[in-house]
Amino acid sequence: MRGSILGKVTVIAATTLLALTACTTDSSIENPPASEGAAAGESAAAEQPTEDSTEWFDQAVYDTQDEQRSATFEGNPAQPYLQYIDGEMTDTSAFAAEGPQKACFSNASISNPWRQTGWITMNQQLEVLQESGVISEMETRDAQDDDNTQIADIDYFISDGDCDAFIISPNSTAAMTPAVERACETGKPVIVFDRGVQTDCAVTFIHPIGGFAWGIDTAEFLSERLGEGDKVVALRILPGVDVLEQRWAAAERIFEENGIEAVDYFTGADPVEIKSIIADELATGDVQGVWMDAGDGAVAAIEAFEDAGADLPVMTGEDEMSFLRKWDETGIDALAPVYSNFQWRTPLLALEKIFKGEEIPAEWVLPQSPITENERAAFLTANEGMPDGHYAKFGGEDLPGYPEVWQERQIP
Repeated sequence: MRGSILGKVTVIAATTLLALTACTTDSSIENPPASEGAAAGESAAAEQPTEDSTEWFDQAVYDTQDEQRSATFEGNPAQPYLQYIDGEMTDTSAFAAEGPQKACFSNASISNPWRQTGWITMNQQLEVLQESGVISEMETRDAQDDDNTQIADIDYFISDGDCDAFIISPNSTAAMTPAVERACETGKPVIVFDRGVQTDCAVTFIHPIGGFAWGIDTAEFLSERLGEGDKVVALRILPGVDVLEQRWAAAERIFEENGIEAVDYFTGADPVEIKSIIADELATGDVQGVWMDAGDGAVAAIEAFEDAGADLPVMTGEDEMSFLRKWDETGIDALAPVYSNFQWRTPLLALEKIFKGEEIPAEWVLPQSPITENERAAFLTANEGMPDGHYAKFGGEDLPGYPEVWQERQIP
């Protein structure tokens, strides 16, 4: 039976995994784990999507996230994992409890560097809350990117987990909704974070601003630097996850409005496939820009231009250290959008407030600010010694074990 021991074992096992995925340009790696947002049962495949991205476009949500990009966040900027945009609050007084409480965490996976970085941070935050007597244990089940496995995990927690609270990071959006609703029906507090579901029954939904904000930041950056008729290759991870689909839905619209030719491919974050896509596109003409819905594999994209002897593109990646270092090395015109990795601390800190009966945001929207050229050097210095798969805005500098735990990529 998988339980709290799995949480520790999984992170240790991930150390070997990360040694492979942290430097994703190694052509000897076959089908490395997909990047943030990977959906269940999908394999790496360099093919152009057939879905119409307009089905994921929601003008109202787009407009809200656009406005939130410049919003004022409540709370201490030195603790971005506790900041939020002022809005509807949830009364949690009914959940107030005495003594340490058991948390049950259903995790989509730790199959990529973004999730591994967050999982390490989460476990270090757990250590703090265990020592302070807030949480007795956190029993964790890892669905390994599989919807059916996660549904079974959640149902196990409901029937046999003896849980005082549920934390769920959904593998995919629609498939997880009924299971989340069943957890809500227990009357125990439910926290959803990272990816959304199609219900608002949870006590709070914790996430950075969102996919539309990412798409706006990145597509506007490229559009400001490119001209009408220029070509952008968009490298996407996998379909069916709301934050990923929204990133592209926003970007595609902005590219169209600016007369930029954008062709998109699903890559599974496979560096071999990424290099092949770029090579094929360069063989048919110039490529002026590269857009990515997640940064894992960004270095492979740059290397494809280098291998072809082509001019390096204007590019958006992510705040993964491998990209920041390659960006610094090459001097390309680039932006590192961020899907704030420090959010992995927030669910446990939310439980601390819930067990005290304090109100919390019904939708806990965290800051999401890209790393610009002017900021890159500071983040490289602050994260010196971290492996390539580490994420610059991980937000765990004040937690026990820093920096060694993140450098070693395992729980001590």
